[in-house]
Amino acid sequence: MASQIVSEVTAANDAYVASFGKKSELALPPARRFAILTCMDARLDPAKYAGLSEGDAHVIRNAGGRASDDAIRSLIISHKLLGTLEWFVIHHTNCGMELFSDEIMADLLDDSLATASFDGKNWSNPQHGGGCSGGHFIKWHTIKSQEESVTQDVKRIRSHPLTPKNIPIYGYIYDVKTGKINEVPEATAAGRAA
Repeated sequence: MASQIVSEVTAANDAYVASFGKKSELALPPARRFAILTCMDARLDPAKYAGLSEGDAHVIRNAGGRASDDAIRSLIISHKLLGTLEWFVIHHTNCGMELFSDEIMADLLDDSLATASFDGKNWSNPQHGGGCSGGHFIKWHTIKSQEESVTQDVKRIRSHPLTPKNIPIYGYIYDVKTGKINEVPEATAAGRAA
């Protein structure tokens, strides 16, 4: 039997299909020729904060909006095969990636794979046992400072040998209290096109 969430998602999809209209005619390349790398946080809606419609831009999401190898892979494909000419790195305030370190995550996973609890200061496992040491071998890309992490990510993308020098990369932080994106000037300067 399907869960309530599965039922809700499939019902929403049925309604979406009923009004799909001419979306089947959208071109494969993004119409506005840019890409956004941002966080997976459910409070962020890049379509709304960046004024996007379906088919406008590529949106690449991961925990923290970090410039991981896979995010860079997606950006390179976005440009090389689908023609994007500008890239944005947009992190956000009150990010969960600021609430732990690589060591904390690895230790939690070592103890248990079940969902952890956060009391506002510390993480703990309500259940113990069944953990795995594999978390000690993953770089979790946690964040100490949003400005520093945006700048670091823009610099990493800019310095990647497969990133074309003519692509400008902009750095921003989305404010979850206001919805405003605020530029990180040091990041945008580091991402300036040559």
